[in-house]
Amino acid sequence: MVKNLLSIRSYSTKPTNHSHNFNQLVLPLRGVINIRVGDFNGKIAPGECVVVKSNEEHLFTADIQARFVVADMQNLPDNINSSECIVFAINHSLRRYLTFIESQLENKVNKKLEETMFEMFVLLLQEQPLLAKLDNRIGTVISFIEENMTEPLQIKKLAELACLSETQFKKVFKEQTNMTVMKYVTKLRMEKAQALLTHTDYPLPIIGEKVGYQEPSAFSRKFSQYFGLSPIKFKK
Repeated sequence: MVKNLLSIRSYSTKPTNHSHNFNQLVLPLRGVINIRVGDFNGKIAPGECVVVKSNEEHLFTADIQARFVVADMQNLPDNINSSECIVFAINHSLRRYLTFIESQLENKVNKKLEETMFEMFVLLLQEQPLLAKLDNRIGTVISFIEENMTEPLQIKKLAELACLSETQFKKVFKEQTNMTVMKYVTKLRMEKAQALLTHTDYPLPIIGEKVGYQEPSAFSRKFSQYFGLSPIKFKK
């Protein structure tokens, strides 16, 4: 039986068609990978994950400089195993964790730490919404939103970033994420605010600023609408 394993790899430019008796996830860190698996034949880039199920034939090619986290798994999390998505977008938390995995695996051998990292990796996978492979324009916007949450995020600016008209942008964004742009922004902001309230001792005005609300009253109002209780009561 295969051991659950995380590793950092690169793939040769020479394609090799193969399969194996365990599940495998491939998540690019840098560079693009070309893959043919199941009904998918195309590219995956950082911010995405490709699923290769046990005994499924697949073929990879990539530049030598490209680097990937590869997870060999006995069992897939239920949300991935039951999904028809072969390639899906991963969230900001998992993307950040991949950087940590790379740093640890390239600098230290520690069996217990590696087992714990794998367990955390699975927990983060279980939180993935399993959005289908994103349009690159929408993926760029989502990355921008995640990295600029403290700033005003206006439809006009985001649409320009995606090189779309505002009407087209709103339509494509909802098709890709099943949410309006501003509902998506609010969701990310409120999840971050909840984490900051739970895990830090920042005062409420600072937490509000960190999630894009310059006025404490505006932050408190939005948080209360989203969670059904005020930030002060949540923090108690």
